[in-house]
This record gives sequence, C-alpha cells and structure tokens, in this order.
Amino acid sequence: MSGFSLNSKDLSGIGMTSRRTRIRLVQRLREQGIRDKRVLEVMEQMPRHLFIDEALAHRAYEDTALPIGFQQTISQPFIVAHMTELLVKELPAGEKFDKALEVGTGSGYQAAIFSPFAKTLHTVERIRELRNRASQRLRKLNIRNVYAYHDDGVLGLPNKAPFNVIIVTASPPEIPEALLNQLTLGGRMVIPVGHGLSQKLMLIKREAEDQFKQEIIEAVRFVPLVAGLVS
Repeated sequence: MSGFSLNSKDLSGIGMTSRRTRIRLVQRLREQGIRDKRVLEVMEQMPRHLFIDEALAHRAYEDTALPIGFQQTISQPFIVAHMTELLVKELPAGEKFDKALEVGTGSGYQAAIFSPFAKTLHTVERIRELRNRASQRLRKLNIRNVYAYHDDGVLGLPNKAPFNVIIVTASPPEIPEALLNQLTLGGRMVIPVGHGLSQKLMLIKREAEDQFKQEIIEAVRFVPLVAGLVS
C-alpha cells in the first residue's frame, strides 16, 4: 500500500534481519488467521529489527514479545497485526482514518505499523526515554504522520480529541473513562483489560453519546497500563 515511504537503506538486513525473514513472518501470521492484505503488506515492509536493541536483532522476526527496557516490551508481531486488523477491517480500501490515538508508544513499532491507516496518528508514552527513542526511529524511517508525546496515557490526549480509533498497548484494570469519551461517534477502540492472566482483549464501539458496544476478542498478556510520568 502507498500510505508511507520508508527509507530503503534502512530496510536492508542480513541473515535474521533480512527481508526474507519478514516474508516468513508474514506467512506465519497468515497461517495464524491474519487476513487483511493491507496489514500483511505493512508487516512485511516494516523493519522490526530497527525497533529493538541491536543485541536482540537476530530475534526480531520471531513471533514473540521482546524487552525494550524500563520493564516494557515490544509486542509480538501477531498481536500487533491482530489489533491493527481489528480496527481497519471496516476501513474501505484506499481510505484512512482522519485521526487516531495510540496509548503506550513503547518502541514505536505499533505506531509505525498503524501509520499508513491514519492521516494523523497521535501516540502517548509515559516514559520520556522510550518516547524519544521511538520518535527518532519513526523519523529515520520517514514516517511523518505520527506525533509522539510524553504524557499520561490513562488520560488520553483530550486536546487532540476526538479520535476515530484508539489502540491501547498496555492493560488497565478497567477501561479508562477518559478514553471512551475521546472516541468519535462510531469510533472504535481496541484495548487489553484486566490483571495478569485474567486480561482480555476488547473491541469497543461508540454507538451513541453514552452507549458503547463491547466485544471480548480473546485472552492476552500485556504489561500494565500505569498512570503518571517517568522523566
């Protein structure tokens, strides 16, 4: 798809970071049930090895979460693709959401994967160093429609609301009311909710001003969504 233009020199890799390994990853994602061709294409193009420490680059295209420091992780590729697909499945081909929000920038990988599907993507990270690293990676890859903020994701981003879609990459004990209020009418949010082994991935649609449809998708395991800032 033509939603973004990556710097080609950064797509090159050798061995376990080569494009061939990304193709194999996409084959596995397809076997696991990811069907949206747009999502699979972005997953194939995006160099995940650039979003993790060089020492772990050889594991970049394993379907597993990996540490990125500060007790945070980069989500496994399947869950990144799955959450993206849940939000874009009703998006007509060739169209984009006007405005999207991500809560939990982390490495920046989920934002990079979602960036072709939004005209503007705002992403919030409570840990300043992670936000800074993610911004550098996105700029390096020429992804210009993502704006990263050092802020408290539990509060969303009220000064940029409302959002057509919200994607949350850490699990709160319950759905933050602030995020519900920042959805447009008809807007959707994908979010893990719960503690530890009791977490469930949920898809939420705002059907009216005070009416939200909630659907439990599956059991998941995310780091907890924590309030407050880390400078």
